[in-house]
Amino acid sequence: MKKKIKGANLYKVFDWVTKILGYTVILMATSLLFSNTLYIDNGNFGIWAVIASILVYLLNMTIKPFLVWLTIPITGLTMGLFYPFINLIILKIVSLILYGHFEIYGIWFAVVAAFLISVMNIVVDDLLDKGRREINGSGD
Repeated sequence: MKKKIKGANLYKVFDWVTKILGYTVILMATSLLFSNTLYIDNGNFGIWAVIASILVYLLNMTIKPFLVWLTIPITGLTMGLFYPFINLIILKIVSLILYGHFEIYGIWFAVVAAFLISVMNIVVDDLLDKGRREINGSGD
């Protein structure tokens, strides 16, 4: 029984690290692609991208469920096309918190970045769910 609990805790840490690294890669890649609209401070070996990723993760765990609940009517009317705009709101909040180190200058870049984060969330969650099923012994 202890091995399952230990494995579950290890998996939660792996899940967290995977998502933080995924957010970091997405934010850094989009800042390279859209250098005129996204600024991430390069100082300290990219620590600001990691801090921004941690903030995105924390806001996704705390504020995002409330935002999803609040925007159910408009998300339903747009058949899910409004969902990336929730990630846009999260990115704007991170931009406000890390003012000077992480900034978004244009609205359309933020829509693209939010869309990329949404896709990354879907892919990473699918991969992590497959790993969770294999650890629990109910693999495909």
